[in-house]
Amino acid sequence: MLQIYNTLSRQKEYFKPLHEGHVGMYVCGPTVYGDAHLGHARPAITFDLLYRYLMHLGYKVRYVRNITDVGHLEHDADEGEDKIAKKARLEQLEPMEVVQYFTNRYHHDMELLNVLPPSIEPHASGHIIEQIAFVQKIMDKGYAYVSNGSVYMDVEKYAKDYPYGKLSGRNLEDIVTETRELDGQQEKKHSFDFALWKKAAPEHIMHWPSPWSEGFPGWHMECSAMGTKYLGEQFDIHGGGMDLMFPHHEAEIAQSCAALGHDSVHYWMHNNMITIAGKKMGKSYNNFITLEQFFAGNHHLLEQPFSPMTIRFFILQAHYRSTVDFSNDALVAAEKGLARLTEAYQRLMKIKASDATSEHLNPELLNSLRTRCQEAMDDDLNSPIVISHLFDSARAINTVFDGKGTISEADLEELRAVWKTYAMDILGLQLDGAQDAGAGMDAYKGAVDMLLNMRLEAKRNKDWGTSDKIRNELTALGFTIKDTKDGFEWSL
Repeated sequence: MLQIYNTLSRQKEYFKPLHEGHVGMYVCGPTVYGDAHLGHARPAITFDLLYRYLMHLGYKVRYVRNITDVGHLEHDADEGEDKIAKKARLEQLEPMEVVQYFTNRYHHDMELLNVLPPSIEPHASGHIIEQIAFVQKIMDKGYAYVSNGSVYMDVEKYAKDYPYGKLSGRNLEDIVTETRELDGQQEKKHSFDFALWKKAAPEHIMHWPSPWSEGFPGWHMECSAMGTKYLGEQFDIHGGGMDLMFPHHEAEIAQSCAALGHDSVHYWMHNNMITIAGKKMGKSYNNFITLEQFFAGNHHLLEQPFSPMTIRFFILQAHYRSTVDFSNDALVAAEKGLARLTEAYQRLMKIKASDATSEHLNPELLNSLRTRCQEAMDDDLNSPIVISHLFDSARAINTVFDGKGTISEADLEELRAVWKTYAMDILGLQLDGAQDAGAGMDAYKGAVDMLLNMRLEAKRNKDWGTSDKIRNELTALGFTIKDTKDGFEWSL
């Protein structure tokens, strides 16, 4: 039976869905104001793994993954300029143009990573009415107040009735110490109060009418409103990156308890971070590498391109609750490991069964492979152990392929079925031609780089005709080309 680590209880718990046979799962999706990076890939792959396994177990899963397209501010959760509005202002675009552009690119990256689409993908900007109604419920219960047209959660009043900080393990005294020095707190009763609705400044592009002001919802409000809209007042799983535990998910719990009288979520799950030299990878640290840069190999920390399946395998090699430190060497090792698995799978598809029984193979390994893979997945989605079991069985595959052993029809059918189920259906690895596809992608990218290097040479020689011809024809084919001080960058 599946055990998952519940962040709220800080222990593994046997998974018991609220409604027999049906699972409601909500995962915090991207804020779409820039290209997806490796830090975005990890939660997407982690909860794709959970989604796939729950369906394998026979559950009917409603998987909701939101798109944040309003209310996520530059400085902190309550102050600063909206990140999408800022991008729109700088690029002289409508905010929804920015949203659509980066949402399309995010979907493309997820498709390359073989991440299944969610059941529902709601946008925060499309659920303003629901968010206003949710804020009003909190107001009606007396846990929020209006200040200068903005609405804030009265955390001190809430904490008298509910345990604020129970998810992250913080107490109110610690939170007071951490937040009292922040700027822009003049409207609040207390520095730790957070915005449910913000009055828009005159220059703010994205705003809507509400009972309190012309404004926009606080960042935390979208998930409370959309989660309960699509999954009900109580649902099974809420997931996201560990960096969202506080303040985002803590605020969600407070909002739900204040409005509804109870927490909405049965199990909280958080994946750990991807780091570079021990520091979290993210836009705020300016140390991120976009997925497109990984696929093209055009970042100074990368010595070569890496296929989407290499990225997926790299992430699955570590347990979702452990930290993964990025390095070029680690990705090269992942690429080699994926190549070994791919070769074993393709050999498995080619070998023929013997009329006799299996010989020179470990019968216990063959007979228990499915059970051991399931036990690993039941143990809090232990994908590294599943991968190790597949590598163990790869030795048996290679023994038969090299003519040093035989395998019976029944054993061969079972081995193929287990590999398809666990390697492809659950881990989501595309082993049937994945390396060929990666090699083709590398060749294609190499050809584009060669043309752009020829263009650089033409520019150095002041051969503007050739330079313009290469750029114009690549642009006509759908490429975006940007000249940089070090050479060029391109995307499709």
